[in-house]
Amino acid sequence: MLASEARAAVDRAFREEWGQVVATLIRVTGDWDLAEECAQDAFAKALLTWPRDGIPRNPGAWLTTAARNRATDRLRRDALGAAKVAELARLAPAEPDEDPEVPDDRLRLMFTCCHPALAFEARVALTLRTLAGLSTAEIARAFLVGEETMAKRLTRAKQKIRQARIPYRVPADHELPDRLAGVAATVYLLFNEGYSATGGDDPIRADLVDEGMRLGRLLAGLLPDEPAVLGLLALMLLQDARRPARFDDDGLPVLLADQDRRRWRHDQAQEGVVLVGEGLRRTPGRPDPYVVQAAIAACHALAPSFAATDWDAVVSWYDVLLTVQDTPVTRLNRAVAVGARDGPGAGLAEVEAVDGLSGYPLWHAARAELLHRLGRAEEAVAAYRSALALGANQAQRRHLEARAAEAARDAAVSSAGAEELSSRG
Repeated sequence: MLASEARAAVDRAFREEWGQVVATLIRVTGDWDLAEECAQDAFAKALLTWPRDGIPRNPGAWLTTAARNRATDRLRRDALGAAKVAELARLAPAEPDEDPEVPDDRLRLMFTCCHPALAFEARVALTLRTLAGLSTAEIARAFLVGEETMAKRLTRAKQKIRQARIPYRVPADHELPDRLAGVAATVYLLFNEGYSATGGDDPIRADLVDEGMRLGRLLAGLLPDEPAVLGLLALMLLQDARRPARFDDDGLPVLLADQDRRRWRHDQAQEGVVLVGEGLRRTPGRPDPYVVQAAIAACHALAPSFAATDWDAVVSWYDVLLTVQDTPVTRLNRAVAVGARDGPGAGLAEVEAVDGLSGYPLWHAARAELLHRLGRAEEAVAAYRSALALGANQAQRRHLEARAAEAARDAAVSSAGAEELSSRG
């Protein structure tokens, strides 16, 4: 077998199996660092043996066995191994079947990570690192913080788990609501990292999108009457319904205004719309952020064209969202909607009024688009370049570079026209 084929198989297995391997090892050993280290060892072993022996029929089972064997060897060599194993037997369930209400090790791990003893952002970041295998840099970008800051947060979260002796177990029914916010945020960040990858050559990481959707459905099965869960699943369904039209044949992003809506997955969108209705019926008082975001996505899904979008409804839903989730990114998204409803001048004023996003590339990109539409091409070029300087995946970079080049051409034409008028004067 070619080494390149084996490497591709290992890379695919990492995307698809990392979370399950680590989650199973944590359940078996109770040691987070040991689980991650032994999982890494298993993938390294696969790189050495699969080119020689062939890709196993069940890569996940092979990797789990290799990781478990490695963990067993490590514990046997550890002078404290016997005591640790005895302690783990007391703290952790022996088999996953002992917790039938949570049917997946990965979902168990999410609820464990989202223990109230941990800070909210630490819960989400730790789950993304341990379960999804996202790099510290990827998680840092999702939280809009530096990589060093995120590394410290992850270290502190693991130390807190050890010091507080937080067990790897499924919370009791009365504890689930306190954990739900962190779990839902983790699932959505996982989905978003796949929906719009922050790094790499692929604009979409389908494995993360699909894993987020799978976990969302598991949550809906576990908590079918919880509005946040219904809204979360609806939001992911509605956003992912656009996947076939989001990129052109060259892999460049297609703006929502230019997407061929005939290519959208309308059956998936319809499922999301139904869930939005159910979520709204269950939140007659205080709105739920996921349900409201899903309602915004439903406005787009139900519009036959971009021009026919009910922008009054979209802006109104953003106003509702701000009452429960007043963040700079929410304000930016509302500003873009205002620009679509009231014109680029109104939109630009709203975008420039948003504070706290100078390090966020999409703020600069939104500003650049509005400046371009207003004919302020030179300023648009500078804004596009600011967005590019803050990092993006390959497809986003190509899109921004193309838009910057178009704005530069418009600026040159405008300058030439001004010179012509001057010379005539």
